[in-house]
Amino acid sequence: MNTADMTAKIAAGQGFIAALDQSGGSTPKALKGYGIEEGAWSNDEEMFGLIHDMRSRIIRSKAFSGDRVIGAILFERTMDGSVDGKPTPAALIEKGVVPFIKIDKGLEDEANGVQMMKPMPDLDALLSRSKALGVFGTKERSVINSANREGIAAIVAQQFEVGQQVLSHGMMPMIEPEINIKSATRAECDAILLDETLKQLDALAPGQQVMLKLSLPVEAGTFDPLVNHSKVLRVVALSGGYKRPEACVELAKNHGIIASFSRALLEDLRHQMSDDEFDASLDEAIAAIHKASIA
Repeated sequence: MNTADMTAKIAAGQGFIAALDQSGGSTPKALKGYGIEEGAWSNDEEMFGLIHDMRSRIIRSKAFSGDRVIGAILFERTMDGSVDGKPTPAALIEKGVVPFIKIDKGLEDEANGVQMMKPMPDLDALLSRSKALGVFGTKERSVINSANREGIAAIVAQQFEVGQQVLSHGMMPMIEPEINIKSATRAECDAILLDETLKQLDALAPGQQVMLKLSLPVEAGTFDPLVNHSKVLRVVALSGGYKRPEACVELAKNHGIIASFSRALLEDLRHQMSDDEFDASLDEAIAAIHKASIA
């Protein structure tokens, strides 16, 4: 797949994007969910080796292919690793899966009801390296905890500023201002986020497009103006803490939005499974998320 092929697949592909990008502090939790308890590794290298083994097992599974999984988001170390002797992005492309890279370096402390992204001083170097490996796009996450317009406006502006840096490298930014699904002001957050995002989209130059990764809204259809916007390549949804059945129900209510699930995709997979058991469990998860994505 070249860039035009990847763009077309993401724009119109009948499938979803797998989020395989747990990093740093979330890695032990991901490993525990996979059946590997803390203490099974003695340093970070061993820990990241174990999570890479899990991701490699997913990617090489016969259940994981480009007919239902149209894209996958990678952690930087996963991108730099290999699957069966091939660079991970190349292994994905061979299966018809478009590779993305998580570029944010974590979150700042909360201010004005939001958590901005930490500085990314080495972003240009990472983007150049990612592009050379065949990676199509990026993902950058920040978090909205309450309906503070000043905070939400700042978070969206930061996201689009980083997005411009990504676009300058010929890559596709996936902008992720996540709304905390436990927020007491979630519906208000949805409305403010929609308003501020439309302002930023309308300010993009002619021909520029971005992707959006959003929490599922309180009211189905809230983000239809984003789904239908000419400067949005695709809107995808994070599971945000929902278990897979509930995440799929909520997703199916929102026409035109596809999944980009992490925990909801991986929640039933265990290190101890035989390959046949692992493939069957992964296939069940992929089938459910795929069905909800194309509903």
